[in-house]
Amino acid sequence: MFHLGDGRWWDDAGQVRRNSKGRPLKLAPLERLLVGKVIETTRVYLACAHLDHDPGNKDPKNLKALCQRCHILHDRTEHPRQRWFTYYAKRASGGLFLSSYPVRL
Repeated sequence: MFHLGDGRWWDDAGQVRRNSKGRPLKLAPLERLLVGKVIETTRVYLACAHLDHDPGNKDPKNLKALCQRCHILHDRTEHPRQRWFTYYAKRASGGLFLSSYPVRL
């Protein structure tokens, strides 16, 4: 699979270029477009995304294999909430263990 950096990629199995949503594009094959040009390739890894953002829900209908770019775009609304929760939890636990409390005898 050749990823062109702007969301378009070459589907070698289907012999077609696809857009960022996986839909076929009506363009010439990659070899004819890149005659005389240097081809830079990127290895694309797939990740399993939870469609409802709940890692505990492992129902196959809730899981989808996405490339890194699509996975980040899918989770972009979830990231600020998760970041807030992480900072809140660190702050709460730091108050318990790192602060000095007066000792009363």
